Amino acid sequence: MEFLVILIVVLAAFLIFRFFRQRMYLKTLTEDQFREGYRKAQLIDVREPQEFKRGHILGARNIPVTQMKQRLVEMRKDKPVYLYCQGGSRAARAAQLLHKKGYKDISVLKGGFKKWTGKIKQS
Repeated sequence: MEFLVILIVVLAAFLIFRFFRQRMYLKTLTEDQFREGYRKAQLIDVREPQEFKRGHILGARNIPVTQMKQRLVEMRKDKPVYLYCQGGSRAARAAQLLHKKGYKDISVLKGGFKKWTGKIKQS
């Protein structure tokens, strides 16, 4: 029983540390904030191609998080990067990868594409 309590405490501490560390390099933006800046940034949809084809934010490029490492050459480090996925978790993973690779200005759409009310394009 004691081991289980220690394991839970350690896991909770790890998750709290990770959360605060992520907040140091990742900006989570509301839809209005996202809309204000995404035209001047690299707008990246990190969902899979079939999701992207069903609908995406107008002007977005599709670089799935599963392909991000191989496609980093398509992204510039000197421009802001705006990421989104369906709900937010894949975009956060992509942001973590970009941060490790030296990208500095990374933002994620709060709530993801499912909360987006702006213009979309469907293929």
